[in-house]
Amino acid sequence: MASVEQIKDIRERTGAGILDCKKALGESGDDVEKAIDWLRAKGLSSAAKKSGRVASEGLVEAYIHAGGKIGVIVELNCETDFVAMNEKFKGLARDIAMHIAAAAPEYLSREEVPADAFEKEKAVQLEKTMSEGKPAHIASKIVEGRMSKWYEDVCLLDQKYVKDDSKTIDQLVKETVSTIGENIKVRRFVRYVMGEGLEKKSSDFAAEVAAQAGLK
Repeated sequence: MASVEQIKDIRERTGAGILDCKKALGESGDDVEKAIDWLRAKGLSSAAKKSGRVASEGLVEAYIHAGGKIGVIVELNCETDFVAMNEKFKGLARDIAMHIAAAAPEYLSREEVPADAFEKEKAVQLEKTMSEGKPAHIASKIVEGRMSKWYEDVCLLDQKYVKDDSKTIDQLVKETVSTIGENIKVRRFVRYVMGEGLEKKSSDFAAEVAAQAGLK
């Protein structure tokens, strides 16, 4: 049975009505993420409704980490210059830039992963699965799951947010969309590391960023 906390969570993340949130949970076996997808598919999520609107304003945020050893530039778009000056929007840009410094994503989204990179990783995972002696009839399912995990490692929007790993960067953006009321898109980013061998492990950065959650 859907809980009040689940309904509140979905409502805050999608902007959908309470009854719609409750129905979505019922249709999704009380799974919050599936309920959100259900709302988006039905066009009941305010974030989903706004996603088709043009986001041509915004800002470019820069973040320097580790004493100048790592630099990140990210472009975050919105619909109006008024929102581009909003502190919550600016805060989102800073948080995403800090996350990129910590998590080192290679691509923005699954759609931007080159076909050759996908096929190379898939071949690696298939070979690994077969070498583990997994039955051939379930190997494809195992590889599918591992490729999904790979996306979570290399794609910014699929990554767990370093300050709160209960949500992804995509979910973080959608929460802000619901709050601000405009479409928001991460358009592009670049991450620089000075010199070979100077980059810390992503896990080290994640722990450091989490400890500095109040850093501006």
